[in-house]
Amino acid sequence: MGNPVTEQQRATLVVHVQPGAGRNEVVAFTGGVLRVRVAAPPVKGKANRELGKLLSTVLGVSKSNVTIEKGVTARTKTIVVTGLTQEQVVRLLERL
Repeated sequence: MGNPVTEQQRATLVVHVQPGAGRNEVVAFTGGVLRVRVAAPPVKGKANRELGKLLSTVLGVSKSNVTIEKGVTARTKTIVVTGLTQEQVVRLLERL
């Protein structure tokens, strides 16, 4: 049985998503908000799945470690990343 995830291994991230873009990309990380574009349209969860793939790649975690906590149907979402601390996530995003 694995160890439960502690609060230190859990980061919260506010993400503003632009669906239907030309490609998947991180635009900016300013003011604590990550701005991204995803190519998939906001239909049947396609844009959310692309967002999960993009964030897992950028942060170097499994897709299952990236979940939408709030805003499933909104452009501004609260994302929870497990397996990394808040400081680690901020450090990774500031390098982009």
